[in-house]
Amino acid sequence: MTRIYIDHELTEGDEFTLPGASAHHVSTVLRLSADAEVTLFNGRGGVFSGRLTRVSRREVVVVIGNELQADSESPLAVTLVQSISRGERMDYTIQKAVELGVHEIVPVVSKRTVVQLDQKRVSKRIDHWRGIIQHAAEQSGRTALPHLASVQPLAEWVAARPGTPCYVLHPTSSAPLARQPAPAESVTVVAGPEGGFEDNEIAMLERAGAVTVALGPRVLRTETAAVCALSVMQALWGDLA
Repeated sequence: MTRIYIDHELTEGDEFTLPGASAHHVSTVLRLSADAEVTLFNGRGGVFSGRLTRVSRREVVVVIGNELQADSESPLAVTLVQSISRGERMDYTIQKAVELGVHEIVPVVSKRTVVQLDQKRVSKRIDHWRGIIQHAAEQSGRTALPHLASVQPLAEWVAARPGTPCYVLHPTSSAPLARQPAPAESVTVVAGPEGGFEDNEIAMLERAGAVTVALGPRVLRTETAAVCALSVMQALWGDLA
């Protein structure tokens, strides 16, 4: 069943014209026609059946059906603090983080961050990443849309970070992530850029209460490390616990 995200309150019996990107995906990419059955969700927990009533290149209209009982969210609220990586690497990280049930994504700029973003480029990147989050949520059956925080310096995030358990991925750490105590409800994982965090950044994170952890004996690329860590957390403390 095709799943479509709609940033709108969903009420049984209402008729709704899909926004441009969703309409294009339905009519041109998926080539659905009128009377096709779909699933609608608004990223805030509401999931409804739907039926396309009109499909053209200019307009796609759907009528909202009955509410469905669905909840695919993890019992563990994971925040991923990811130092921005280049192009497709960051896209991959965000996409897989959504599939793995992440609760929030915080893109940060650290000292070895290669990507340099001015305000205009930041806005474009944020819009681009929101699109990736939406499509990944549609594909993976999420009922909630992960929150995407604003781009911010690592030091700024550290100064305001919540008091939940926080693990920093570091290849030389002697503490395996898999052997850490299970968090109660929420946890944060911090992944560095392509070149890793500098020593003074690690020290700053540790002073703020974060714990450095390793994912094994090999050095992982930044996009691999984040995905691996999220998988471990969900297996031990979240979806499969």
